[in-house]
Amino acid sequence: MANQEQWYAGVDWASESHHVLLTDDDGRKIGERVFKHGGEGLAEMAAWLMATSSASEAAQIRIAIEVPHGPVVETLIERGFKVHAINPKQMDRFRDRFTLAGAKDDSRDAEVMASALRTDPRCFRLLAVADPVVIELREWSRITEDLGAERNRLTNRLREQLWRYFPAILQLEDDLGAEWLLDLWQAVPTPDKAARIRETTIAKILKRNRIRRFDAAHVLDVLRRPPMQVAAGTVEAARAHVTTLIARVRLVNRQLKEAHHRLDTLTARLIPTEEAEPGQRKQHDVEILASLPGVGRIVLATLLAEAFDALQRRDYAALRSS
Repeated sequence: MANQEQWYAGVDWASESHHVLLTDDDGRKIGERVFKHGGEGLAEMAAWLMATSSASEAAQIRIAIEVPHGPVVETLIERGFKVHAINPKQMDRFRDRFTLAGAKDDSRDAEVMASALRTDPRCFRLLAVADPVVIELREWSRITEDLGAERNRLTNRLREQLWRYFPAILQLEDDLGAEWLLDLWQAVPTPDKAARIRETTIAKILKRNRIRRFDAAHVLDVLRRPPMQVAAGTVEAARAHVTTLIARVRLVNRQLKEAHHRLDTLTARLIPTEEAEPGQRKQHDVEILASLPGVGRIVLATLLAEAFDALQRRDYAALRSS
């Protein structure tokens, strides 16, 4: 393979189309085209690279791209091309070789990547198809992050509405998305209801949710503190708003619970079960990382999903910057 001719291509990807520029081993441009995003467009890109370069096999064509994952990368790797990724910040420095202007130019960026891969291959990282478990873990890690952010937004809005007419309930729990507090509000949605509700009803809610840090009498004492005087219609309006928010918080809570379960399951699947030597079991990266102080489910899953390749390569510089 070392004696075979090489070709170098730069792919400036975008959401709707991808700009591709192909050069030979001496850096001469031999072709340039734009391909639409989609199965047909990516297949056409691969066929064009082979036909234009006259390479006998796809591995002779080395392709540079900024994004190290996604359908473009996966399609090219699947067809046998050698795909290399470069950090966008490094790419910005290579761009200065061609122009000092800051304007975005797809054709120039594709040329810069092809040229940089030819002259400075050490700045690039050869990509490979990720483990299917890692791909799924990465997606669930991002789903979990999105759900957590959505839960924070909803509980902040819930706090704002309760502050309008029923601030006493805010003194019972910092996490307004806690299931027991949602149950409590549905049983006691207004100060007037708090004045009439029985202590046994509150006790059942606490028992069902396994809340032991205070009793029903304390909860009632807090809820029955003198209410604020608000304009007519305020309680009804805020109550209606809280009702819609609670339904959405409960949905997010269920989805987060499922996401956490999926993270645990997928993380466990990354641990090999076979023994390194008869009678001995070698500790795996997942177990080592999980044993570190401060590393919980979310941090562990994020590290394995986003930095799995660096872990496999033992690229500690890349891990420190992850």
